[in-house]
Amino acid sequence: MAHEEDPLGHERASWKPESGLAVAVPDPVKGTELPPHRERLTDKDPATMNRAVRTIYTLFYLSVAGSIWAVIAYMIFPIEDGSMVSIRHNNLFIGLGIALALLAIGIGAIHWSKAVMSDKEHIEPRHATRGRDTTREGAIAVFSVANEESGFGRRTMIRNSLFAALAASVIPGVTLFRGLAPQYDNPAELLRHTMWKAGSRLAHDPSGIPIKASDVTFGSAFHVIPEELAALSHEEGYLDEKAKAIVLLVRMPQETLTEADDRKDWSYDGIVAYSKVCTHVGCPVALYEQQTHHLLCPCHQSQFDVANGAAVIFGPAARPLPQLPITVDDEGYIVARSDFTEPVGPSFWERH
Repeated sequence: MAHEEDPLGHERASWKPESGLAVAVPDPVKGTELPPHRERLTDKDPATMNRAVRTIYTLFYLSVAGSIWAVIAYMIFPIEDGSMVSIRHNNLFIGLGIALALLAIGIGAIHWSKAVMSDKEHIEPRHATRGRDTTREGAIAVFSVANEESGFGRRTMIRNSLFAALAASVIPGVTLFRGLAPQYDNPAELLRHTMWKAGSRLAHDPSGIPIKASDVTFGSAFHVIPEELAALSHEEGYLDEKAKAIVLLVRMPQETLTEADDRKDWSYDGIVAYSKVCTHVGCPVALYEQQTHHLLCPCHQSQFDVANGAAVIFGPAARPLPQLPITVDDEGYIVARSDFTEPVGPSFWERH
């Protein structure tokens, strides 16, 4: 017959019918008591404690320095010239400043918790939770004890340096928003003209290989740039020009096209070309659905009907995508008839 003793660390005996013997089974509760407390060096040596405190607030002030450096780097390494060297330096030095700011806060907080905060073990008995006045009083007492054990209210250098580091850590992010502010009185003028001009061949993005009308099959969608753009270097403004000139080329049955009278010669044998720059906030519109002839902007789900002048059929975009007038040259290559006849990109930039 099986026998067992109390559950506080003693063995239990259980009956095993197949052997007819009683065997000892270890108690799963055994060994859960807390190990003896080991004092840290900072608890035993005041000089070590003071050194740990100095290390912590030094890390927090180092975080402040990293945040300030990120702001300085934003100003002394501008990217307005558009060169890749400037962009690399801007990203590198701002990133180093932000990384130093956040890393120093993290290391300082961890060192604080391990070396300075209270290292006593506590056992919290479970009890029924009820909404009563004594519960609120108990919560206040817990915060008071936590403040005393952490030294948050007593160690002013750590507390103040932490506040300074946290406050400074958001400054680089706020500064970077400066790059989103309008740089010109009328940004729409910058988008009114692109690299497209009469005779510019439509070429594959990014290879720059010209496209023949015979290459464009029904239902296909080609990502297109001006042939001349492929020859530009980054230092010559490749990215800026490409951002304005990107086009999506689509072919569909001629009878499915609904064209305004003044735009009937803007397409060629069912082939149409529209700007890829969404008229909401400028995201690239590149998701084409062949059966419905709809273009989807992945950023905010604006949808445009390619078969009907790229009119907006859903979402926050305020106007159709600008259409690029096209034709073919003597060699059968698709070419632009002119530049876009309206500014590309977000509609709100047109409000002056």
